[in-house]
Amino acid sequence: MTSELVVDVQPKEISIALMEDKNLVELQKEEHSLSFCVGNMYLGRVRKLMPGLNACFVDVGFEKDAFLHYLDLGPQFHSYQKYLKQVISDRKKLYPISKASILPDIEKEGTISNVLKQGQEVIVQIVKEPISTKGPRLTCELSFAGRYLVLIPFNDKVSVSQKIKSSGERARLKQLLQSIKPKNFGVIVRTVAEGKRVAELDAELKVLLKHWEETITKAQKATKLPALVYEETSRTVAMLRDLFNPSYENIYVNDEAVYHEVRDYVALIAPERVGIVKQYTGKLPIFDNFGITKQIKSSFGRTVSYKSGAYLIIEHTEALHVVDVNSGNRSKAANGQEANALDVNLGAADELARQLRLRDMGGIIVVDFIDMNLAENRQKLYERMCQNMQKDRAKHNILPLSKFGLMQITRQRVRPAMDVATYEDCPTCFGKGKIKPSILFTDTLESKIDYMVNKLKVKKFTLHIHPYVAAYVNQGFYSLKRKWQMKYGFGIKVIPNQSLAFLQYKFYDTYGEEMDMKEEFEIK
Repeated sequence: MTSELVVDVQPKEISIALMEDKNLVELQKEEHSLSFCVGNMYLGRVRKLMPGLNACFVDVGFEKDAFLHYLDLGPQFHSYQKYLKQVISDRKKLYPISKASILPDIEKEGTISNVLKQGQEVIVQIVKEPISTKGPRLTCELSFAGRYLVLIPFNDKVSVSQKIKSSGERARLKQLLQSIKPKNFGVIVRTVAEGKRVAELDAELKVLLKHWEETITKAQKATKLPALVYEETSRTVAMLRDLFNPSYENIYVNDEAVYHEVRDYVALIAPERVGIVKQYTGKLPIFDNFGITKQIKSSFGRTVSYKSGAYLIIEHTEALHVVDVNSGNRSKAANGQEANALDVNLGAADELARQLRLRDMGGIIVVDFIDMNLAENRQKLYERMCQNMQKDRAKHNILPLSKFGLMQITRQRVRPAMDVATYEDCPTCFGKGKIKPSILFTDTLESKIDYMVNKLKVKKFTLHIHPYVAAYVNQGFYSLKRKWQMKYGFGIKVIPNQSLAFLQYKFYDTYGEEMDMKEEFEIK
């Protein structure tokens, strides 16, 4: 299996697509005005105690106060708080963590009101983004994640990933980290650290320690609460950190600044693989060039077709996701309904595993497969689903089919499920239900070009239109495009763009900035 990462940087948002064997399996979108906040650390203030929930609400600057449960305070909470008081009491000189005293762990069965009080200052880390009507979820067990290691202050243990099977290698890594880690710090060794040399691990440990020092220094100097004291890396780099593996063939980026950012990160973690990072400079939009736009349009929405006419219907409610499997207009298999049902269900298991990752669906997912009579076929389906979900990084649990033919899946939900609207608003009537005659569309385009060239004096620009319209515009030796160029100048370029609706168009200047040439008028 080969993997490729395609990064599309636009003025308003950044989109990241992960391809496995040319199939889209993960899609992340982030507006530039928003930030990916999981992993961020804040110096916040306790707003309200909730003894009934054994939790509290903390103000960290979001619209909704963040939720912190007693069990998320962490065993070393008293040590954290004592050290924080020592740091804040002297804002000129930083008290070294190596001299901090480790206090006894908090009680497992304790109550929030015995540990915290209203108005108290705490350093917290976001573990779950705001979802729907809920604020962020917090923890006081701070952790700094790297490629090979996770650094945990006030935790003196070294833990090694259970996925490293070799007992000799586990012992080597544990002994190695015990010898290089500073006092009052714990370390979790990640799976990808298997076989790595001490120099690589030591270099990353120093980077993570520097992050800790910068974080506590910001907390020391903060004068206004809440204060952001540590910000996670950009979405592109954070995704690379968790996903990067030797099977990556290419990482394509269409923005120079982000290209250098990604290249620098890969040079840091895998210098021998830095050549896979490439800047995309093609004329077509980057997602169109790699066939991603078409996959997005066919993979999102309520109905998803997968093979031989079979399809899934995916509904999202407040409590759970519901998936219905339908055989559609398939012809029955020669050896009967049971074989037909098994074939459709196995295909559905393949597509559903992809959809869970692609949409980042979380919480409870209930799947209504087509009924099968044989227990061995139901077991085959369960095993296929488990096998498909092994590639999923999110924590999940799958139950065998119930007697009603339902499969229940739970999947860790860290951020809201990805929802991409596949239906398009009419760009001509702006959703009013009426459009101008489509045969006049090219006349409209020409009038826009005339206005730009002769009134605005813009001589060079690019026109993006739907591929079908582009085919019409480019048709023939003396095409419409050639006529426009002869009449208005050869600075006009026409680019087919799959993300546009049929009668939609966009003009871009020589710097790649969109020029708004749309007009709305009332149709009577």
